[in-house]
Formats: sequence, structure tokens, C-alpha cells
Amino acid sequence: MSAYRFVRVFAINFLRLITPSAQKSYLFRPLYTSLFIVVFLILVQHGLDLWLGYFKHEASQNLTHGVLLEQEADHLLKAVIDLEKHLVEGDELETISFENNFNRLYHLSKDNPSQLRQLDHIKDIYQQLQSELSQQNFSNVQSRDSRVEMALFGALRNKVQGLVEQEQNLLSDRTIWLTNLHQINIVLNIISTILILLAVGFHLQLLHRRATVTLHQLKKKHRKSAIDYRNPDKISQLTEVVDAMVNEIQRRQICIQVRNQNLEELICTLSHDLRTPLLATRTTLESMLKGAFGAVSDTWREVFKDYHQSNEDLIKLVEALLDISRYEAGNSVSLNYEPLNWEKIVVKVIDQIQAISESDFCINYRIAHYLPTIYGDELEIRRVLQNLLDNAVRVSELHKQISIEVASFKDNQVKVSVRDQGRGIAPQEKEQLFYRFVQGRGRRGKCGLGLYLCRQIIEAHGGIIGVDSSLGKGSTFWFTLPVNTDKVRFHHA
Repeated sequence: MSAYRFVRVFAINFLRLITPSAQKSYLFRPLYTSLFIVVFLILVQHGLDLWLGYFKHEASQNLTHGVLLEQEADHLLKAVIDLEKHLVEGDELETISFENNFNRLYHLSKDNPSQLRQLDHIKDIYQQLQSELSQQNFSNVQSRDSRVEMALFGALRNKVQGLVEQEQNLLSDRTIWLTNLHQINIVLNIISTILILLAVGFHLQLLHRRATVTLHQLKKKHRKSAIDYRNPDKISQLTEVVDAMVNEIQRRQICIQVRNQNLEELICTLSHDLRTPLLATRTTLESMLKGAFGAVSDTWREVFKDYHQSNEDLIKLVEALLDISRYEAGNSVSLNYEPLNWEKIVVKVIDQIQAISESDFCINYRIAHYLPTIYGDELEIRRVLQNLLDNAVRVSELHKQISIEVASFKDNQVKVSVRDQGRGIAPQEKEQLFYRFVQGRGRRGKCGLGLYLCRQIIEAHGGIIGVDSSLGKGSTFWFTLPVNTDKVRFHHA
């Protein structure tokens, strides 16, 4: 009763969904439709199973009944043969076995008029045979002619044998029919199972496309991924809230993008405006230190040197901001691709660091003999290596060793590593090192743009930059550069 109620409620709701009067857009209407199809196929499969089960039950009963009929017919034929044998040998006839077998066979054939007519014919022949035998016994004929009795026995035997053959044929037909029903049941079960699996797969795919894909698009912040559902229920309220949240997030993203764009333009403009007076200040301070405006005392010389160093730091900051603006613009970067000579790059960078550094440190380098030819802007790559080496010098203690290694990496790539023996970097700091205005421990006064600019340069070359570090075990900053076949063709053109 509960199953009938469930099917009735489900059918009523489904009919409400598919009626033309339902003008609203239902989010799950296709799901209900596919679910109805699945339930319908399951019910059809069970109906076919019940229908075929009924026929198989009937066929099994008929087959069992046919087996009993065949056995009793065989027994009746055997009884007729025994009677005929006794007649030939002149023994007394025992009709009890024949009559019992005949009665059982007659009882089993009560629902088959054709067999009953055959049995009635057999009964008539048997009664004629009994009548003939009774007359001869009553007349006490000593030497009788048994041709009449033998003819009656022959007719009786033929009738019973025909009945046996008929039952055998009928039994064979019923066996074939039962086998066919079994095969039909198997085929229908296979077909219905395939259809149900296809319907379930379609239902799951529709569910994924109708709900999961939409939510996945919302997760990726696709601007056009609004849920089209306007039915006055709880789901509609939820979709309205989600759509409102999406619109608010999109509005905030646009505001943030506009504000970042304005900020970048402001930084670029200020950098251009500051660079000219800073360069003029550099020239003036250098002239004053050289005595162009008269003798300078030792005290003022130290003051001017401090001013000059501060001015140089500002110039480097402004140039870094300008370079970052160029790389962030993307199409404003013009790199001079040429085959990179790693020996030349590493030696120049070490010489530059040793010339400007006041610390006592030891740098060794190792360059692999067989390296793939990398095409890149030598000045920019040298700038990256110089920044990494300068950071290593700043964080390393006196007389500590700093190592540079250039080696092959994976397929057609080169990996450059700079290892120091400083204090290392905490795991939570490593993820932020290559962003703007982020300083690691021991940077001492840097603005936090160097590693960000290095990342922009390496990514413009199609490479990757990263760091491996543990607290107390030093750090290894590295970057990889791939073989760019497009740049190779451009260089040789």
C-alpha cells in the first residue's frame, strides 16, 4: 500500500510539472522527468518479470503434468503388453494393473477433452476385449480362435502407443516453450538493465550539468553564471541570495581592478616625475664630493656620502617601480633574446657584488659542462642573479660560503641556484617572498620589490622562480629557464 501511495504522489507531482499551465522555470524539472523515466523503466521491468514469471509457472506446471501423463501412459502400455503376453501363453489375465493405470491416466487427463476422447476409445476397445473373452469362457470352448482377441489387443496397443507418442511430443513442445520463456526473460532483463543504467547515467549527467556545473562556475567567478530559477519556494530564495552575492562580488572586483589600475598609473607617473630630480641630485652630490664647488671638510664629506647613498637607494626604488610597471603592462616589455653565456653572466655578477659589498665573503660557482642553449635577455637575467646573490650576501654571516650552481633541469631546461648559509626562512614567509613589498628576515632596509621584479623577469622568459629553505639551515633561491624554440627561430632569422 505504501508503494502504491508513493507512485501515486510521484505521478501527481510529475503531471503538475509537465502541464502547460506551469509557466515558471523549474530548476529540477528535467531531474524529475529523468527520475520518472527511471522509475517507469524499473516498474516496466518488474511488470515484465511478473508476466514472464506467470507464464513460466504455468509452463512448469504443464511440464510436470505432462511428465506424469507420459509415465502413466507408459505404464498403461506396459500393462497392455503384459495382457497380450498372458493371452498368448494361455495364462489367466490380470486386469487390475491395466484398470488402475487407466483410472489414474483418466483422472490426470480430466482437463484435456482430446485425451479424454482417446481414453474413451481405449476403454471401448478394452470393454470389447473383455466381452469377447467372457463369451468364450462361458461357452467353454477348448480350442478357440484367438484372432479376434489378438486384433483387439493390437488395436488397444496401437491406441495406447499413439497416446504415449502424443504425450512425448507434447512434453517436448512444453520443454521447448519453457526454455524459450527462460531465454526471453534473460534477454528482457538485459535490455531493461541497460536501459535503466542509461537512464541513471543520463540522470546523473543532467544533475551534474544542472546544479554542479552552475555552482562550479560560481566558484570560478564566471560573470554569466546566474541560476535561472523563479519558483516561489526555498530554493528560489537561496538562488536569489546566491545571485545577489555574485553580483556584489563582481561589483567589488571591478572596483578593486579600477583602484589598482589607478594606483599603478599613479606610481608610474610619480616614478617618472621623481626620476629626473633624483638624477640631478646625484650629479650635484657627486660634483660636490669631487670638490667642484670648493673644498669639502671631512665632516661634510661624510654627510654628502650619506645623502648620495640615500639618493642612490631612491633611484633604485624608482627604477624598480618603473620596471615593474613595464612587466605588469605585458606588451610594454621588449626583451633582447640572445644565447646566454652562463660563465660570462656569473663572473660579471660576482665582480659587481664584490665591488660594491663591504662584507668579507667567499663565493664559489659551478657550471655544468653540457647545458642546453637558452635564449634570453642577458641584462635581465644578470639582474635577477645579481639580486639573488646580493640577498645571499646580506643574510650570510662573515666568512660564510655562498655557492652558485648552473645545471641542466628536466627536459631542455637550465636551473640556476644561489645557496647561502643564513638563518633560513620560515615556511609561512616563503609563500609571500615573491610578492610586492614583502621582506624576508635579514633583508635590512630593502623595500621588498627585488624578488617581485625577479619573478616578473623570469616569468616573462617562460621560467619559474622559487626558494627551498628551512630555519637554521640556510636558503637556496633558484630559477629555471626553458629552451624557447620560437626565440631561436627569431634569433637566426
